[in-house]
Amino acid sequence: MELLTFFDVSPFAWSKIAAAICCGFIVGLERQLRGKPVGIRTSALIVLGTYMFIAASNSLNNDVTDTSRIIGQIVTGVGFLGAGVMLAKDGIVVGVTSAATIWVLAAIGVAIDIAGELSAIKLSVLVVGILYGVDVLEDYFTSLTQGVHTKFHDWKKRKK
Repeated sequence: MELLTFFDVSPFAWSKIAAAICCGFIVGLERQLRGKPVGIRTSALIVLGTYMFIAASNSLNNDVTDTSRIIGQIVTGVGFLGAGVMLAKDGIVVGVTSAATIWVLAAIGVAIDIAGELSAIKLSVLVVGILYGVDVLEDYFTSLTQGVHTKFHDWKKRKK
């Protein structure tokens, strides 16, 4: 009986913890394989941490706790974290996609507790599809690399 108590992580659920790590792994692997910021470790921690904040707030069943306020604070805090990965280089702002990825990882952490593990995993696959798919489209359609994207595309080529 003591062993079961040792593995009890109430108010959290092991299945949701595993889903958070899996979701972070799915998105983080894509970023890490492409040499982008916010790899596997960071992605998994963002999703897991967000899930834990939401689950903890949902477990407090009293009149004082408002889960929507917790979500709002997460959005603000994670936005600040995302701002830290954006930089200006050669007159071009880089890291916006990494910042957006951090933001969506937090949303996936919220989804784990509110919508369920399977929905969050599907969303993670969708995020990878967007991150990878747009790059593939940009390689085939030069019209997608106009304006600011032209500067970035040229800068990226010089960097290699």
